Amino acid sequence: MEKIDLKKTLKHLYQPSTREIARVDVPEMNFLMVDGEGDPNTSQSFADAIEALYPVSYTLKFMVKRGALAIDYGVMPLEALWWSDDMSAFTTGNKDAWKWTVMVMQPEFITQEMVKKAIVEVTRKKNPVSLPLVRFESFKEGKAAQTMHIGHFSEEGPTIEKVHSFIEGTGSHRVGKHHEIYLSDLRRTAPEKWKIIIRQPLS
Repeated sequence: MEKIDLKKTLKHLYQPSTREIARVDVPEMNFLMVDGEGDPNTSQSFADAIEALYPVSYTLKFMVKRGALAIDYGVMPLEALWWSDDMSAFTTGNKDAWKWTVMVMQPEFITQEMVKKAIVEVTRKKNPVSLPLVRFESFKEGKAAQTMHIGHFSEEGPTIEKVHSFIEGTGSHRVGKHHEIYLSDLRRTAPEKWKIIIRQPLS
């Protein structure tokens, strides 16, 4: 059986340095996604979205492993795009005004038909409340700057500022949505050890 470690295959995207800002070109990839809004610390819809994404992701993993493809791969980490109609909400701390898309990247051999079958299976077994909101689509981020943040969400500010300063220092401009990738299991890892990729698209 073939085994794939996508985090190693895409090391430049999913294993950045904590010591420096890197410029990357993010190709088009496929994701399971759920959209929502509100404070991620208190919003039930945020928790519900995550509880819908992972059962589908793991169902797909085992469908592929046990099926004709016979490929074993690790489920990718949770990612989130963040934005607000009024971007000052990010600096004023008004998290209730935040909008988000939580998502999990899928290998290139996952198809829309496979996702539909996986959703039917998850509906039969668990039927999480946000399952009807799960969609499967491609997303191309393009050029971006990124680095690794170690620690709690509340301590991200200086790291985000470093990424923004790097972009401005190269004569580029920030575009698109603030992007975070949560490499640690936030439920089982001490907050001071959380590994979070901070990524910002640029032009």
